[in-house]
Amino acid sequence: MPRFLKDFLTRNGTGPGLVMLGLVLFWTVGLIILPQLSMLDFSFRPNLPPPEIGGPKDVYTLENYKYLVYGPEGGGQAYNAVDLMVFFRTLVAAVCVTVFNLILCYPIAYYLGQTKGNHIRVLALMLIIPYWINEILRAFALRIIFGETGVLNTILTGIGLFDTPFDFIRNDYALYAGLGYAYILLMIFPIYNVIESLDHNQIEAARDLGAPWWRIHWRVVIPYAKPGISSGCTMVFMLSAGALAAPQILGGPSSLWFTQLIYQQFNDSSDWPQGAAYAVVLLVTCILLVLAIMRLFKVNMGDIGK
Repeated sequence: MPRFLKDFLTRNGTGPGLVMLGLVLFWTVGLIILPQLSMLDFSFRPNLPPPEIGGPKDVYTLENYKYLVYGPEGGGQAYNAVDLMVFFRTLVAAVCVTVFNLILCYPIAYYLGQTKGNHIRVLALMLIIPYWINEILRAFALRIIFGETGVLNTILTGIGLFDTPFDFIRNDYALYAGLGYAYILLMIFPIYNVIESLDHNQIEAARDLGAPWWRIHWRVVIPYAKPGISSGCTMVFMLSAGALAAPQILGGPSSLWFTQLIYQQFNDSSDWPQGAAYAVVLLVTCILLVLAIMRLFKVNMGDIGK
């Protein structure tokens, strides 16, 4: 038995330890690995009628992946410009949402982690309570707020900033705000958990030595909070790139999300192999992009798991 497993069972007890390991194994293998392997298998299959599945025509093929790049045969275009544009726009938008959330949530997490008092608990509770409401209902509430006759346009036209209501939905401001709001806690609390353990004397020492506030954060706080920042950014980026409800509800006519294409392939076109290929491409691309960014900023998996 590996030493780390023996230490785990000794620390938690043999019975409870085996139960926890069994649950983790079930979660990892049964709910993550096996469904993804099934999706991968689907992505290499042709789209056949049910009677022909498992027959001589049901062989592995790369046509589903070629369709994403080149489109249908005889389509008259060198590349599948529409789907590729939606794919890259989804990734860029997910990166923008992640950066926006990091800029917004870092000061909040720092304040929560380095300030003492009962009002911090009240502030944390105020952040959590809105998430007792279902994500779909929150998205519809944001659509009402950002609508042409919504609260925001009423205020902006009332104070004279706009002569006519601004279309926040068609210009995708509502979508980006909705995605940022949907995952804000996933950015705040990983950073907060790390910053809370930072010795405040280090910050005071930097102030005594004459360091400005921006240098204190750049040299002291951010390097220390890197595990939390890495974890928060990873979760927000992956969930933003794979979001479906917010783009469906808050997206404008020209803001098609790649997950909506996947949904259309599975449900509207009943082309599960094509939808599976699109899903696999999105998953693999997001993972590779996260790993590349981790390597660029010298972050390892151990940092994210802290």
